[in-house]
Amino acid sequence: MTHSHSNEDRLFSPDSAQRRIARAFYEHVRGLPLICPHGHVPPRIFADEAYDWGSPVDLLIIPDHYIFRMLYSQGISLESLGIPRLDGEPVESDHRKIWQTVCDHWYLFRGTPTGIWLRDELRGVFGIDLKLNSTNAQKIYDRIDEQLSLPDFQPRRLFERFNIEVLATTDSASDTLQHHQKMRDSGWQGCVIPTFRPDAVINLDTENWRANIDSLSAASKIDVHDYRSFIRALENRRAFFKSMGATATDHAAVTAFTELLSASEAEAIFARALRGVSTPDDATRFTGHLLIEMARMSVEDGLVMQLHVGSDRNHNPQIFSGFGRDMGADIPIKSEFTRNLKPLLNQFGNDQRLTLILFNLDETTYSRELAPLAGHYPALKLGPPWWFFDSVNGMTRYFDSIVETAGIYNTAGFNDDTRAYPSIPARHDVWRRVSANWLAGLVVNGVIDEEDGGEMIVDMAYGLAKKTYKLDQKVK
Repeated sequence: MTHSHSNEDRLFSPDSAQRRIARAFYEHVRGLPLICPHGHVPPRIFADEAYDWGSPVDLLIIPDHYIFRMLYSQGISLESLGIPRLDGEPVESDHRKIWQTVCDHWYLFRGTPTGIWLRDELRGVFGIDLKLNSTNAQKIYDRIDEQLSLPDFQPRRLFERFNIEVLATTDSASDTLQHHQKMRDSGWQGCVIPTFRPDAVINLDTENWRANIDSLSAASKIDVHDYRSFIRALENRRAFFKSMGATATDHAAVTAFTELLSASEAEAIFARALRGVSTPDDATRFTGHLLIEMARMSVEDGLVMQLHVGSDRNHNPQIFSGFGRDMGADIPIKSEFTRNLKPLLNQFGNDQRLTLILFNLDETTYSRELAPLAGHYPALKLGPPWWFFDSVNGMTRYFDSIVETAGIYNTAGFNDDTRAYPSIPARHDVWRRVSANWLAGLVVNGVIDEEDGGEMIVDMAYGLAKKTYKLDQKVK
């Protein structure tokens, strides 16, 4: 079979009663605007009216670690997929050959969310209903390539076509936000806002940490020479990000460990780091302390705080040394929140001025810790299933584990968390279909009625994300 079959009831239950209700719920929200409050789409693509996507491989393969990590697991080298090496050594440059390699092995993605996303992306964005396989590879490549140069496929036009109401990028603490400023100056009405991510200066074990501190000094115009000037510089940058439309910060840590250090302890650790003699224990304690400081700043400036934990990043040293960060070699680890987060919650968990959204890669914490914590502390909300669990079954397990204890109104709705810009509609569509089907199951089982389900699906698809991330006033 060379054509991809479009099933309008895809991801819905085979049970006819549940499927009927799921279809009605989904139809109620399928046309709602997309709220994209957290992701990694580069702002530079929106800075000018004209943007060169490059080839289909530049757009869909090279930036997407979901795709090349699976291929790597089957012995296909990253070099053969055109992934740039840090040492500048040559990699495959024939993009048609790369595309053929991917399509020759696309059967590896059967049953995966990546397989669903790209299938729906090809159909919904490019109007291609051919299956990805060896036979169709070059025909699909040609059809994508032809469209990428058309005006309707410019990033701004796609933004409007995708019906995106607001999209947040993720930007380092020292970023000048020049692309955001250029968007503003252009008069374009698309709402793209930055998000403050200070990991590179907060996590002392980040490579090139000292150089990152120098960049922070330059961006803030504050000479960061001790702990107090470091805090002032962070506050300065947060204020700048907020002036540019930011409503949130984002933080990544290995664990949810927090610790309130004394001023002298924090100063001593920071001083050791500046001298290049800090220890792994210093890094753990400093990150734990800075998470509390970030919560304090959020209480004061109103920025929503996101915390992503549970990934052993760069697990494969060969890939890290050869290709760098975010190359598909990040692996989930066991996490703990109840004790690790308590120092932060002791300070700010009861303060309704703080919104702290928790993301985790250890599903065992959902019902044991995260739902009970969010179901009690006013400051806490739960982010959607993330990364490895942004999938049909992952979403269903999340709902089953979380909602009985925390309800849906202590969750943050959905965010696509993607670098792959054309996949955004497909990712939201999966969430909306799975949410509709899960709610329909509650109706069939008599847990809720259809009226309540109709309200809940709107919140899950749209309202919760917009409210939690304080985006109500951001639409131009």
